[in-house]
Amino acid sequence: MIHRFSLRVYYEDTDMAGIVYYANYLRFIERARSDWVREMGIDQLAMKADGLVFAVRRIEADYLAPAQFEDVLEVRTTIEALTPARMVMGQEVWRGQTCLFRAVVTIVCIGAGGKPARLPAKLRSMTL
Repeated sequence: MIHRFSLRVYYEDTDMAGIVYYANYLRFIERARSDWVREMGIDQLAMKADGLVFAVRRIEADYLAPAQFEDVLEVRTTIEALTPARMVMGQEVWRGQTCLFRAVVTIVCIGAGGKPARLPAKLRSMTL
């Protein structure tokens, strides 16, 4: 399953050279993950009220080509690996037929006091 999330590059996303500032790609893929979780029917506010939150444990990123002001981008998210305690997601940012950015993101859950916790049951029961 591929989750697709579209966005437009705004002036505030760019640096002095007129290209997307490198750290903003992390914001773009975070938005896409939040959208995917919402579409899965997982209520992150309810999770937080229960003392459980998602956290990025690791990220590996490759910047392949620049995006610019007014570009329309698509973030594509897939699940690469899933255990009861962690989820590894592949995320790519595309402009048309060109992949601009690629990341592998490891997500975990943490509970009270920052201690590791199991992922929500809706995620643990997914098939890859």
